[in-house]
Amino acid sequence: MATVPETKSKVRAYKMFIGGEWRDAKAGEVVDSINPATEEIIATFPHAKDADVDAAVEAGKQGFQEWRRFSWVKRAKIMRELAARMTEKSEHFAKLDVMDCGSPIAGMRGDAQSAPSEVIYFAGIASELKGTTYESPDNVVCATYREPFGVVGRIIPFNHPYRFSAKISPAIAAGNAVILKPAESTSLSALEFAELTEGLFPPGVINVVTGLGATTGAAIVRHPDVPRVAFTGGVATGKAIMREGAENLKRVSLELGGKNPMIVFPDVDVAKAAVGCVKGMNLARSMGQSCQSNSRVFVHEAIYDKFLEELVKRVEALKVGDPMAEDTDMGALAYEGHYKRVMTFIESGKDQGAKLLTGGRRPMKFNKGFFVEPTVFADVKMDMRIACEEIFGPVVSVFKWNDWDEMMGRANSVKFGLTANIWTNDISLANRTAKAVQAGLVWINGQGGRVPGSPFGGYKESGMGKEGDLSDLLSYTQEKCLQTNLW
Repeated sequence: MATVPETKSKVRAYKMFIGGEWRDAKAGEVVDSINPATEEIIATFPHAKDADVDAAVEAGKQGFQEWRRFSWVKRAKIMRELAARMTEKSEHFAKLDVMDCGSPIAGMRGDAQSAPSEVIYFAGIASELKGTTYESPDNVVCATYREPFGVVGRIIPFNHPYRFSAKISPAIAAGNAVILKPAESTSLSALEFAELTEGLFPPGVINVVTGLGATTGAAIVRHPDVPRVAFTGGVATGKAIMREGAENLKRVSLELGGKNPMIVFPDVDVAKAAVGCVKGMNLARSMGQSCQSNSRVFVHEAIYDKFLEELVKRVEALKVGDPMAEDTDMGALAYEGHYKRVMTFIESGKDQGAKLLTGGRRPMKFNKGFFVEPTVFADVKMDMRIACEEIFGPVVSVFKWNDWDEMMGRANSVKFGLTANIWTNDISLANRTAKAVQAGLVWINGQGGRVPGSPFGGYKESGMGKEGDLSDLLSYTQEKCLQTNLW
């Protein structure tokens, strides 16, 4: 297996996939991949620099010239074969992500099983790359066409490594070549995903380069021959990509952070709402490392104490343990720097006067590994850091409210606007609140999950552009208007 030769030390040395070949970085530098649960080095992978990205772009250009000539039918057939290969290897990728990113096997198995569906979906709508004809004089034919950009960049985050590798699907369905850049802390599954594409796509259509965001990612973003870049990750990096991309007027789409409100009205079944809160926090799938997590919970004062009791009971029932064990609910955070950041937020919550009800530390049974107990703060105020900054970890902040207008003001006061979760049995109140909340995706009495083909994207600093729907596919094309004069 070209990507993972085993060394005497049991540490596997991966290579990058560029132009259908497995390559080391030209400078020879590598990055360590560390198992977050054990803090042991499990692999190394290349640290790509400008010269490596240049090579990937040149390979992409060559692959694009062949791929763009394929009919959508042929592209879709190849993509469905890729999905079949992904399905066959789903258990392998689930275990690989457990070792590389620390999430529990149950969650990563779900990721691995759902990843092929994104490939299949975009293969299925590739025929929708249609133009429009316009009424014109008898001697004129006017129509539009959609054409791929060429070589596009796709930069993905650390929380769902294999699942997000499938985010290249709309780009390749539209006829582009892709440079995929995984997160520097979780790069292994993207490299092994590239292995599944061998022999299916023309060389250069799919390239995977690895390394640090500040070097490898930046090289992709500033490359003049990469006109389209899509990024999923943090707000600060998203803003940097926009600034860098502006130099060449790149088309940029950003799926960024969230500080998402869950709004609980007094007419609900409190126990069900508490269960929904835990599920909506994505604690058991990714330890709250999710941009969709409902980390701010606004509970009406009439049920506030009862809700906290039910919430704490269910949070404390979650088992934090070996992420490879089938009975583990929560594993480890993805890497040391993120662990330290989450712990800093927890300390700030305590220092600023929030009431810590449970969690807030590394479980006593672990003396290593980036584990954090699921944490619940009550009596949170909007001037606290935990109330307004994205933590991206297993930390829930609960607020008490009694006035709808005042509560909505607090719910909308942060710079994010990705998702919202509303719990009430009053359909009129639910829709009134859904219209008032500033978020791109709103659930009513739900706990996450999206209907396939529906758009995902946020308001304000939660990003720009939509993913997972037809507009995502179209965003990887340019519209050309062609006017033919008939003689």
